[in-house]
Amino acid sequence: MRREVDVICLNTKSRKILSPGLNLQEVAIEFGVKLQHPILGAMVNNELKELEYEVYTPKSIMFIDITHPAGMRMYQRSLFFVMQKAVGEIVQGGRISIEHSVSKGFYCEINGIDSPLDLPLIFSIGDKMRDIIEQDLPIRRDKVLTEDAVKLFNDIGQKERANLFKTRSKLYTSVYYTNGLADYFFGCLVPSTGYLKVFDLVKYYRGMLLMVPKRTKPDELEDIVLQNKMFDIFQEYKEWVDIIGVSNVAAINQQVSEGRTSELIKISEALHERKVIQIADQIISRKKEVRIVLIAGPSSSGKTTFAKRLSIQLKVAGLKPYNISLDNYFVDREKTPLDEHGEYNFEALGALDIDYFNQNLVQLLKGDEVELPKFSFETGKRFFDGTKLCIEDNGIIIIEGIHALNPDLTPLIETNKKFQIYISALTSLSIDGTNRIPTTDNRLIRRIVRDFRYRGYSAHETISRWNSVRRGEDLNIFPYQENADVMFNSALLYEFGILRTYAEQIIRDVPMNVPEYAEARRLVKFLSFFVRIPDKEIPPNSILREFLGGSTFNYT
Repeated sequence: MRREVDVICLNTKSRKILSPGLNLQEVAIEFGVKLQHPILGAMVNNELKELEYEVYTPKSIMFIDITHPAGMRMYQRSLFFVMQKAVGEIVQGGRISIEHSVSKGFYCEINGIDSPLDLPLIFSIGDKMRDIIEQDLPIRRDKVLTEDAVKLFNDIGQKERANLFKTRSKLYTSVYYTNGLADYFFGCLVPSTGYLKVFDLVKYYRGMLLMVPKRTKPDELEDIVLQNKMFDIFQEYKEWVDIIGVSNVAAINQQVSEGRTSELIKISEALHERKVIQIADQIISRKKEVRIVLIAGPSSSGKTTFAKRLSIQLKVAGLKPYNISLDNYFVDREKTPLDEHGEYNFEALGALDIDYFNQNLVQLLKGDEVELPKFSFETGKRFFDGTKLCIEDNGIIIIEGIHALNPDLTPLIETNKKFQIYISALTSLSIDGTNRIPTTDNRLIRRIVRDFRYRGYSAHETISRWNSVRRGEDLNIFPYQENADVMFNSALLYEFGILRTYAEQIIRDVPMNVPEYAEARRLVKFLSFFVRIPDKEIPPNSILREFLGGSTFNYT
């Protein structure tokens, strides 16, 4: 007879001795756990588990619902599964392709349909999804030998997924089933289709937009926010990777395995350089009026390297760029606005002395000499060290920072004198057609490497700060991204193979006894899909060098 199990429930702050073999759903009943929304899964010893997981040894358990980031990801993945089933039943041989996240939803197309999706078909898919959800079909996960998973997905025509599993050094692979449909997902799903009450499908460009619930108000759908420029840059990148045949992880791994890494790096970097030149050409075509270039983007987008590469191209065209740092326009520490927790909010626009900044810009554009301020982060005070600036006739000011596209940053500067650029790592790669790669993962892994190498932060510390960083981006960057004259995609096709080498061990060092361990585990699993790539051929002016080191640019 098995010994009883000591279990701690963090939701109820209680502890019980339970019979071994209870699944998490039964454990939740034993503890009387009641969340505001249905329980979707649980963090078991800081590792995400589905409700069918059985408890045999002592555990610390926190049950989660859709308001938890991991719970929201479970909900979204499960919706993808239901949509896949609905499309398979309506479109002969059809399979959904989750392209990217845009406009607060997920843009989807159907493989095999070349014409734009029409409203009757989209309505039919939505109705079929609701029917599947109403049936409350169980979703089952089985662990199978990876070689059997390869055969399974080859047999049902999913060649790219089968090829992906061939490149992974895992003995077993998880396969999900519901009512005859087999699929693979990078992460946990909800227990049954009946959990997925809130969603909608909307016609969007050639495909459709899957709308999902708000995480903070899961009974409501996210509001569609038109992001036409963002969509265009995603589509441009997707068309490009499709042309060169590397739209998914299996294709990248195959190129690496076949010894074509050098070519992949050269092509990726050449695309970046081409886009930088195109942006410089747009600025030059308006050189008679444009005097200021404003560059904004979320954390770890590569803004600084991009600004330096753009400056070089502008110099080639005969312009003289001057860089001004917004960091030197912080208000004195005691004047910094506070956040909801009473802490200094350095990411708020009010943390900058907007009036003084605009006064300096106006003077510079008039041709006056200005003594530029400096800011001491140690004392929290502004000071002057005699640094002066006067803009020549062929001069152009380059400013980069999180608020650069906010019109309230430069209210005294006429619109026609400004050229605005939005930059982010907008990868259109997917693990396979269904499992997309969130752009936030790209930036988070870059930041983990940079913070560890140059700022002395562990992966644990970087991950713990990430939600706060993301909230700041939601408030200060994303609402203004469509103001940009042009967008630059800083993602590099080859970078995850490089980042795996740098980041994997750093992330593995996150201790098991902290909440961030679950996210660390997810990132390590994600990186395991990529074959490692050596960094010796990365050029010294690459955006990736901003995070890895070895750049020819000075970042001090």
